[in-house]
Amino acid sequence: MLPPSTKCLPVAFLLGLTLFLAACAPAKILYVDQAWVRLSPNDDTPSAGYFTVHGGEEDVQLLSVISPVVLRVDMHESMDKGGMMSMQPLNSVDIPARTNVAFAPGGKHLMIWGINTAIKQQGKLPLTFIFSNGDRIIYDAVIRQPGDGAPATKDNHGGH
Repeated sequence: MLPPSTKCLPVAFLLGLTLFLAACAPAKILYVDQAWVRLSPNDDTPSAGYFTVHGGEEDVQLLSVISPVVLRVDMHESMDKGGMMSMQPLNSVDIPARTNVAFAPGGKHLMIWGINTAIKQQGKLPLTFIFSNGDRIIYDAVIRQPGDGAPATKDNHGGH
């Protein structure tokens, strides 16, 4: 018969092993991907931007999106009110932990004014996503011409 103090060893070992294996699991990180911009056919009206935010380990808010090569970027949401589509500005967007929040046609989106002509020709628009936890994520959005569909999606971490 084992002494009473040694009976707890297997339980303690299993508990320690469980904690060790849990610590080895990869942490979910906050990131942005699948960003693209549909250019407006008219330089006097805004272009539209779309992307997906993948939530990390904690709830955060997307506070703003900026770019050094545009005049202004605003977050908006399209919604159906009694059969009429309308848009409202968004001051921030909740990004719950471990969830994806899509900015997509017909829903949340960016309105982007005054895109630099040289950037339009390069085909990529640098965007900086600013979050409530202090994170700033830079991602190059693919530029699409008016009338073009969304680019093929792939789950990558194409930011810088």
